[in-house]
Amino acid sequence: MAERVAVALASGVLTLTLCRPEKRNAIDTAMIDALLHQLERADLDQPVRVVALRGAGKDFCAGMDLEELLASADRSAEENAQSAMQFGSVFVRMREIPKPIVAVVHGRCLAGGAGLATACDLIIAHPAAMFGYPEIQRGFVPAMVMTMLRRAVGEKIAFDLAATGRLLWADEALRLGLISRVLSADNFEQEAAQLLTQLAGASASALALTKKQFYAIEGKAFGEAIRLGSEVNALSRSTPDFRTAIQRFLKK
Repeated sequence: MAERVAVALASGVLTLTLCRPEKRNAIDTAMIDALLHQLERADLDQPVRVVALRGAGKDFCAGMDLEELLASADRSAEENAQSAMQFGSVFVRMREIPKPIVAVVHGRCLAGGAGLATACDLIIAHPAAMFGYPEIQRGFVPAMVMTMLRRAVGEKIAFDLAATGRLLWADEALRLGLISRVLSADNFEQEAAQLLTQLAGASASALALTKKQFYAIEGKAFGEAIRLGSEVNALSRSTPDFRTAIQRFLKK
């Protein structure tokens, strides 16, 4: 079987490239397993400072492998639930890893592919990138990816996208809060590299604490979230990165 996820590590950036360009990087079981394996590596390997998720060929990812999905119609509900949760484990793992994960999106980013992108901490996109959740048009439900979608854009917009399957160009996705930045078409690769380099060069402990607190405050009462923030604030002051950065600043 051909490699499903190509891997490269350079200057602290672990690049994971979905590698089925002939099928618009459709997600199948082998790709899910490969992603989980590489996310585990990203978590444990100290040289990895940031993870970039990309797609090979013309698209980021057009969604789940339809042939594999069709075959699942003959399996039991229990088997399909287990299979779905394997994919869901990718989303959960992305949130657990204390390192920033950046989706670098070009071309189509649809359905499960959009889910992969929205599970990342940042989404940077080419102006010609297209986002959407067209599962409804195939008699299917964007069941797990709605978890990230609703958090990203709010109730009304999320339901609109899930119920109609309409597609968004990058600029509208940015306006709705679905993605983080739209880069320039002429300097897409250079600008993406600059952001990844910036993240890789930042304090690993500060980024880890930022990511952990960012997702931990969801659903907490205001006062509880502030108390958690005070604990993280205190913890961050005890790190070597903090001491070094403050001393460097004071010597300017």
